[in-house]
Amino acid sequence: MRESLIVIGLFFLAVALRSARRTVLRKLGALMFLLATFWLGYFLSGSNVGGSVAVSCWFLLPWFELLTHIRCLRLPLNNRLQHRRIPNPAFFPNAPEASDAMEAEGFEHVSDCGWKWAGMQQFFRFYWHPEERAISSICLCEQSEVAFAFISVTSQDSQGRTWRTTNFPFSLTLQCSPQIRWNYVPCEQNCFKSILRDHHQFLARNKVSADLLRMPDPEDVEDALEREMQHQVEFNLASGIIRLTGDGHFQYSKRGLFFLWGQFLKDMVRLC
Repeated sequence: MRESLIVIGLFFLAVALRSARRTVLRKLGALMFLLATFWLGYFLSGSNVGGSVAVSCWFLLPWFELLTHIRCLRLPLNNRLQHRRIPNPAFFPNAPEASDAMEAEGFEHVSDCGWKWAGMQQFFRFYWHPEERAISSICLCEQSEVAFAFISVTSQDSQGRTWRTTNFPFSLTLQCSPQIRWNYVPCEQNCFKSILRDHHQFLARNKVSADLLRMPDPEDVEDALEREMQHQVEFNLASGIIRLTGDGHFQYSKRGLFFLWGQFLKDMVRLC
Protein backbone atom coordinates (compact mmCIF):
# COMPACT_ATOMS: atom_id res chain seq x y z
CA MET A 1 0.00 0.00 0.00
CA ARG A 2 2.86 2.35 0.84
CA GLU A 3 4.47 1.82 -2.58
CA SER A 4 1.17 2.48 -4.36
CA LEU A 5 0.63 5.71 -2.45
CA ILE A 6 4.16 6.92 -3.29
CA VAL A 7 3.60 6.36 -7.03
CA ILE A 8 0.11 7.90 -6.98
CA GLY A 9 1.39 10.88 -4.99
CA LEU A 10 4.22 11.49 -7.46
CA PHE A 11 1.82 11.31 -10.42
CA PHE A 12 -0.56 13.81 -8.77
CA LEU A 13 2.39 16.10 -8.02
CA ALA A 14 3.51 15.83 -11.66
CA VAL A 15 0.03 16.75 -12.92
CA ALA A 16 -0.11 19.73 -10.56
CA LEU A 17 3.30 21.01 -11.67
CA ARG A 18 2.40 20.54 -15.35
CA SER A 19 -0.61 22.81 -14.76
CA ALA A 20 1.59 25.68 -13.55
CA ARG A 21 2.23 28.74 -15.69
CA ARG A 22 5.96 29.00 -15.04
CA THR A 23 8.14 27.03 -17.48
CA VAL A 24 10.49 25.83 -14.74
CA LEU A 25 7.63 24.27 -12.79
CA ARG A 26 6.21 22.59 -15.91
CA LYS A 27 9.60 21.07 -16.70
CA LEU A 28 9.87 19.91 -13.10
CA GLY A 29 6.47 18.27 -13.59
CA ALA A 30 7.85 16.35 -16.58
CA LEU A 31 10.72 15.10 -14.40
CA MET A 32 8.18 14.06 -11.76
CA PHE A 33 6.43 11.90 -14.38
CA LEU A 34 9.75 10.18 -15.09
CA LEU A 35 10.42 9.75 -11.38
CA ALA A 36 6.95 8.29 -10.78
CA THR A 37 7.44 5.92 -13.70
CA PHE A 38 10.83 4.82 -12.34
CA TRP A 39 9.40 3.99 -8.92
CA LEU A 40 6.48 2.17 -10.52
CA GLY A 41 8.90 -0.03 -12.45
CA TYR A 42 11.12 -0.41 -9.40
CA PHE A 43 8.29 -1.52 -7.10
CA LEU A 44 6.92 -3.96 -9.68
CA SER A 45 10.29 -5.55 -10.49
CA GLY A 46 12.22 -4.97 -7.28
CA SER A 47 15.29 -3.67 -9.14
CA ASN A 48 16.77 -0.48 -10.55
CA VAL A 49 16.85 -2.15 -13.97
CA GLY A 50 13.06 -2.47 -13.93
CA GLY A 51 12.72 1.20 -13.03
CA SER A 52 15.10 2.21 -15.82
CA VAL A 53 13.21 0.08 -18.35
CA ALA A 54 9.94 1.72 -17.30
CA VAL A 55 11.41 5.21 -17.81
CA SER A 56 12.82 4.22 -21.22
CA CYS A 57 9.28 3.41 -22.39
CA TRP A 58 8.56 7.15 -22.53
CA PHE A 59 11.42 7.60 -25.01
CA LEU A 60 10.43 4.55 -27.06
CA LEU A 61 6.82 5.71 -27.31
CA PRO A 62 7.36 7.58 -30.64
CA TRP A 63 8.18 4.26 -32.33
CA PHE A 64 4.51 3.29 -32.22
CA GLU A 65 3.68 6.19 -34.55
CA LEU A 66 6.84 5.67 -36.60
CA LEU A 67 6.19 1.99 -37.30
CA THR A 68 2.41 2.08 -37.70
CA HIS A 69 1.85 5.31 -39.64
CA ILE A 70 4.95 7.17 -40.80
CA ARG A 71 6.68 4.07 -42.20
CA CYS A 72 3.76 3.62 -44.60
CA LEU A 73 3.58 7.26 -45.77
CA ARG A 74 4.05 7.95 -49.47
CA LEU A 75 4.86 11.61 -50.13
CA PRO A 76 4.83 13.34 -53.56
CA LEU A 77 8.12 14.29 -55.16
CA ASN A 78 6.62 17.36 -56.85
CA ASN A 79 4.19 19.10 -54.55
CA ARG A 80 2.50 22.18 -56.01
CA LEU A 81 1.04 25.15 -54.18
CA GLN A 82 -2.52 26.14 -55.01
CA HIS A 83 -4.23 29.45 -54.45
CA ARG A 84 -6.61 29.30 -51.51
CA ARG A 85 -8.86 31.60 -49.56
CA ILE A 86 -7.79 32.48 -46.04
CA PRO A 87 -9.36 30.05 -43.54
CA ASN A 88 -11.91 31.16 -40.99
CA PRO A 89 -10.04 33.22 -38.34
CA ALA A 90 -11.62 31.00 -35.69
CA PHE A 91 -9.42 28.16 -37.03
CA PHE A 92 -6.39 30.35 -37.79
CA PRO A 93 -4.86 31.31 -34.40
CA ASN A 94 -3.51 34.88 -34.19
CA ALA A 95 -3.72 35.36 -37.98
CA PRO A 96 -5.61 38.70 -37.96
CA GLU A 97 -3.27 40.13 -35.31
CA ALA A 98 -0.16 38.91 -37.17
CA SER A 99 -1.43 40.33 -40.49
CA ASP A 100 -2.11 43.71 -38.89
CA ALA A 101 1.33 43.69 -37.25
CA MET A 102 3.07 42.91 -40.55
CA GLU A 103 1.25 45.70 -42.33
CA ALA A 104 2.08 48.06 -39.46
CA GLU A 105 5.77 47.29 -40.04
CA GLY A 106 5.43 48.17 -43.74
CA PHE A 107 5.04 44.66 -45.20
CA GLU A 108 2.69 44.31 -48.16
CA HIS A 109 0.42 41.34 -48.82
CA VAL A 110 1.54 39.16 -51.75
CA SER A 111 -0.54 35.98 -51.95
CA ASP A 112 -2.56 33.31 -50.18
CA CYS A 113 -1.88 29.68 -51.07
CA GLY A 114 -1.54 26.21 -49.63
CA TRP A 115 -0.77 22.54 -50.19
CA LYS A 116 -1.19 19.12 -48.65
CA TRP A 117 1.96 17.55 -47.25
CA ALA A 118 2.42 14.34 -45.22
CA GLY A 119 -1.25 14.18 -44.30
CA MET A 120 -1.21 17.82 -43.22
CA GLN A 121 -2.83 20.81 -44.89
CA GLN A 122 -0.76 23.99 -44.85
CA PHE A 123 -2.05 27.46 -45.66
CA PHE A 124 0.39 30.33 -46.29
CA ARG A 125 -0.19 34.08 -46.33
CA PHE A 126 2.88 35.87 -47.75
CA TYR A 127 4.05 39.46 -47.31
CA TRP A 128 7.10 41.30 -48.56
CA HIS A 129 9.06 44.44 -47.67
CA PRO A 130 11.47 45.92 -50.27
CA GLU A 131 13.41 48.04 -47.75
CA GLU A 132 13.80 45.09 -45.38
CA ARG A 133 14.60 42.83 -48.35
CA ALA A 134 12.58 40.15 -46.61
CA ILE A 135 9.57 37.89 -47.05
CA SER A 136 7.32 37.26 -44.07
CA SER A 137 4.65 34.60 -43.81
CA ILE A 138 1.91 33.29 -41.58
CA CYS A 139 1.34 29.57 -41.86
CA LEU A 140 -1.55 27.49 -40.59
CA CYS A 141 -1.03 23.74 -40.24
CA GLU A 142 -4.05 21.46 -39.91
CA GLN A 143 -3.85 17.73 -39.23
CA SER A 144 -6.87 15.75 -38.09
CA GLU A 145 -8.40 17.85 -35.29
CA VAL A 146 -5.15 19.67 -34.45
CA ALA A 147 -4.25 23.11 -35.81
CA PHE A 148 -1.44 25.53 -35.04
CA ALA A 149 0.01 28.63 -36.67
CA PHE A 150 3.50 30.09 -36.85
CA ILE A 151 5.28 33.14 -38.29
CA SER A 152 8.47 33.28 -40.36
CA VAL A 153 10.74 36.03 -41.68
CA THR A 154 13.07 35.04 -44.52
CA SER A 155 15.98 36.79 -46.23
CA GLN A 156 18.41 35.58 -48.89
CA ASP A 157 21.97 36.83 -49.33
CA SER A 158 24.06 37.28 -52.46
CA GLN A 159 25.64 33.82 -52.01
CA GLY A 160 22.25 32.12 -52.22
CA ARG A 161 22.01 31.33 -48.52
CA THR A 162 18.60 31.61 -46.89
CA TRP A 163 18.28 33.11 -43.41
CA ARG A 164 15.00 32.37 -41.62
CA THR A 165 13.67 33.33 -38.20
CA THR A 166 10.55 31.49 -37.05
CA ASN A 167 8.50 30.52 -34.02
CA PHE A 168 7.72 27.12 -35.57
CA PRO A 169 7.17 24.93 -32.50
CA PHE A 170 8.55 21.58 -33.71
CA SER A 171 11.74 20.11 -35.13
CA LEU A 172 11.95 19.66 -38.90
CA THR A 173 10.82 16.32 -40.33
CA LEU A 174 13.50 16.39 -43.03
CA GLN A 175 17.15 17.31 -42.82
CA CYS A 176 17.77 20.93 -43.73
CA SER A 177 20.07 21.91 -46.58
CA PRO A 178 23.27 23.71 -45.44
CA GLN A 179 22.15 26.66 -47.57
CA ILE A 180 19.26 27.36 -45.18
CA ARG A 181 20.06 28.76 -41.74
CA TRP A 182 17.31 28.62 -39.11
CA ASN A 183 16.84 30.88 -36.12
CA TYR A 184 14.21 29.47 -33.75
CA VAL A 185 12.49 31.75 -31.25
CA PRO A 186 10.11 30.49 -28.51
CA CYS A 187 6.83 29.24 -29.97
CA GLU A 188 4.85 31.38 -27.54
CA GLN A 189 6.50 34.50 -29.03
CA ASN A 190 3.69 35.59 -31.36
CA CYS A 191 4.53 39.29 -31.63
CA PHE A 192 5.68 39.93 -35.20
CA LYS A 193 7.64 43.04 -34.24
CA SER A 194 9.63 40.99 -31.75
CA ILE A 195 10.27 38.22 -34.31
CA LEU A 196 11.42 40.81 -36.87
CA ARG A 197 13.79 42.28 -34.29
CA ASP A 198 15.20 38.80 -33.59
CA HIS A 199 15.66 38.34 -37.34
CA HIS A 200 17.73 41.55 -37.50
CA GLN A 201 19.87 40.31 -34.60
CA PHE A 202 20.24 36.91 -36.30
CA LEU A 203 21.58 38.56 -39.45
CA ALA A 204 23.88 40.81 -37.42
CA ARG A 205 25.32 37.86 -35.46
CA ASN A 206 26.21 36.18 -38.73
CA LYS A 207 27.61 39.42 -40.21
CA VAL A 208 25.03 39.58 -42.98
CA SER A 209 24.55 43.28 -43.67
CA ALA A 210 21.62 44.75 -45.59
CA ASP A 211 23.92 45.34 -48.59
CA LEU A 212 24.48 41.58 -48.89
CA LEU A 213 20.76 40.75 -49.04
CA ARG A 214 19.00 40.10 -52.32
CA MET A 215 15.87 42.01 -53.24
CA PRO A 216 13.02 39.45 -53.12
CA ASP A 217 10.62 39.15 -56.04
CA PRO A 218 7.01 39.17 -54.79
CA GLU A 219 5.90 37.40 -57.97
CA ASP A 220 8.30 34.53 -57.26
CA VAL A 221 7.35 33.81 -53.65
CA GLU A 222 5.31 30.67 -54.33
CA ASP A 223 7.78 29.27 -56.87
CA ALA A 224 10.64 29.92 -54.45
CA LEU A 225 8.92 27.86 -51.75
CA GLU A 226 8.34 25.00 -54.19
CA ARG A 227 12.00 25.11 -55.29
CA GLU A 228 13.15 25.11 -51.67
CA MET A 229 11.07 22.04 -50.91
CA GLN A 230 12.37 20.30 -54.04
CA HIS A 231 15.98 21.02 -53.04
CA GLN A 232 15.27 19.71 -49.54
CA VAL A 233 13.83 16.48 -50.96
CA GLU A 234 16.89 16.05 -53.21
CA PHE A 235 19.23 16.71 -50.27
CA ASN A 236 17.47 14.09 -48.12
CA LEU A 237 17.51 11.55 -50.95
CA ALA A 238 21.27 12.02 -51.21
CA SER A 239 21.59 11.74 -47.41
CA GLY A 240 19.61 8.49 -47.28
CA ILE A 241 16.87 9.91 -45.05
CA ILE A 242 14.24 9.15 -47.69
CA ARG A 243 14.08 6.82 -50.69
CA LEU A 244 12.13 6.74 -53.94
CA THR A 245 9.14 4.41 -54.26
CA GLY A 246 9.20 4.39 -58.08
CA ASP A 247 5.75 5.91 -58.56
CA GLY A 248 6.53 9.62 -58.23
CA HIS A 249 6.60 9.46 -54.45
CA PHE A 250 9.15 8.92 -51.69
CA GLN A 251 9.07 7.42 -48.21
CA TYR A 252 11.27 7.42 -45.13
CA SER A 253 14.12 4.92 -45.07
CA LYS A 254 15.23 3.05 -41.93
CA ARG A 255 17.79 5.79 -41.38
CA GLY A 256 15.01 8.32 -41.83
CA LEU A 257 12.88 6.67 -39.14
CA PHE A 258 15.77 6.93 -36.67
CA PHE A 259 16.25 10.57 -37.72
CA LEU A 260 12.58 11.26 -36.98
CA TRP A 261 12.88 9.47 -33.64
CA GLY A 262 15.70 11.85 -32.73
CA GLN A 263 13.53 14.81 -33.75
CA PHE A 264 10.67 13.49 -31.61
CA LEU A 265 13.00 13.22 -28.62
CA LYS A 266 14.23 16.78 -29.15
CA ASP A 267 10.65 18.01 -29.11
CA MET A 268 9.83 15.95 -26.01
CA VAL A 269 12.72 17.57 -24.14
CA ARG A 270 12.23 21.08 -25.54
CA LEU A 271 8.45 21.27 -25.23
CA CYS A 272 8.05 19.47 -21.92
